[in-house]
Amino acid sequence: MNLKNLYPGRMVSSVYEMDWEKLALTYRGVIFDIDNTLVPHGAPADDRAKELFSRLHGLGMKTALVSNNGEERVRPFAEEVESIYLYKAGKPKRDGYEKAMQRMGTDTENTLFVGDQIFTDIFGGNRAGLDTVLTEPVDKSTDEPQIVVKRWLEKPFRKVRRALWNKSSILMPI
Repeated sequence: MNLKNLYPGRMVSSVYEMDWEKLALTYRGVIFDIDNTLVPHGAPADDRAKELFSRLHGLGMKTALVSNNGEERVRPFAEEVESIYLYKAGKPKRDGYEKAMQRMGTDTENTLFVGDQIFTDIFGGNRAGLDTVLTEPVDKSTDEPQIVVKRWLEKPFRKVRRALWNKSSILMPI
């Protein structure tokens, strides 16, 4: 295992604070995790998520949701934000990310991945060759017990990444 794959390319506090107009100059597609990236775990698409996807589509960007959840969770969310989706994606395997790019008609050079967990989202996105962005969780209180453990194990990786980000303007957040 390459430990470099556990470090996100960028870190942001929220997907909703990213400069999407600037990103649309580089990226044609964006792949998102859902739970605690876009909304609290298990929550439906809210107005903020719907507005974000509408904005992205208006910028000419394609979107995909890649989730390890079942179709009963992912499909209704995807319908609300008008996005393609993959459920039971098996993150951190590369397959889900690659299928999403194929369905969007994008590739690793023009696709961005955004997620809130290092060991599934970021590890998988990096292994698939994508530029990755790690967000802070929307609401940690909604995390399932196994996610709470993973977040504790992620702390050293987040700390190292923040230290690197503070030393280099190249690594500043989006």
